[in-house]
Amino acid sequence: MRPRTGLSLLLAGIIVLACGWYFGPASQSAERDDFAAGRLLFPDLAPKLQNAARVEIVHQGKTLAIAKNGNEWGLADRGNYPVQPTKLHALLTGLTELRLDEKRTADPAQFARLGVEDAGDAKSKSDLVRVLDASGKPIVQLLVGHRRTRTAGNMPDTVYVRLPGDNQSWLAEGKLEVDADARLWLDRDIMQIAPARIATVAATRGPTTLQFARDGDKFVLRAPADHPPLDTDKENDVRHALEALTLQDVKPAKELTAQPEATSVFTTDDGLVVTVALSHADKDLWARFDVTGADKAKPEADRLRARLGGWAYQIGSWQEKSLAPTLDDLKAPAPKS
Repeated sequence: MRPRTGLSLLLAGIIVLACGWYFGPASQSAERDDFAAGRLLFPDLAPKLQNAARVEIVHQGKTLAIAKNGNEWGLADRGNYPVQPTKLHALLTGLTELRLDEKRTADPAQFARLGVEDAGDAKSKSDLVRVLDASGKPIVQLLVGHRRTRTAGNMPDTVYVRLPGDNQSWLAEGKLEVDADARLWLDRDIMQIAPARIATVAATRGPTTLQFARDGDKFVLRAPADHPPLDTDKENDVRHALEALTLQDVKPAKELTAQPEATSVFTTDDGLVVTVALSHADKDLWARFDVTGADKAKPEADRLRARLGGWAYQIGSWQEKSLAPTLDDLKAPAPKS
């Protein structure tokens, strides 16, 4: 499940690393007469990142914003849904570790070739990374272009960069991965409940409820008892529905106006109860969760409810047949003539 990490913890490793670095003049300009290969691009950045409150990535004129929310960082346009702490840590660390390697073009007409043109252009390939403090003042800004990954000889990765407002571009050493797609920042895991734990499932659509339960090593439909021949593999898929449930996107539950079309209740041997409500919005399948539990299942239930409550998750449409199947979904294939 997703780790919970505050900004102070997120930056602790960066600051420790910074202690052993060479600290040059307190300037973020890379246009220096005393340029030497290996110099940090931002020699005094690490301690300043303690004041970071917002990270913006601009790509083709669109801005992805990651904002500090209490002790967490979240996607601003996803209701501050938490991002992967390790991914944010890697981005901030990458900025502090960039080292100048070579001067490259200062001709704006050549910027696109390196991917360091203006990120506001709708056809631009560059990314503008901005780290801001709580007042909105930039701590660091950098145009990030094409990366070069070296797989032989233990050579460091390099990336083309340029400071906004400065025509001088650079080849810099360091691993700096910038993703402008919000979905790449999400921890895709929703929950992972082993199928062996599932004791019963009740899937309801309108007036019809399908009741599933274990029968030895199998998971079978108990009610309604009068049903056509079923595919045993499809029946068994129902107890695997929460085994590796992943998201494609997320939004605050209050923003999902579609009413639930199906509700399934998964109950484990130890008393964990997971209720899944499924809705369709356009062609997408969305799920909302409620989790309860008593006795030894209560700590797990509390943890899941705190993390999942208040959110709607877009999931793969193929998962509907295991989360809330219909009798037609479970039917055995017709025998070959």
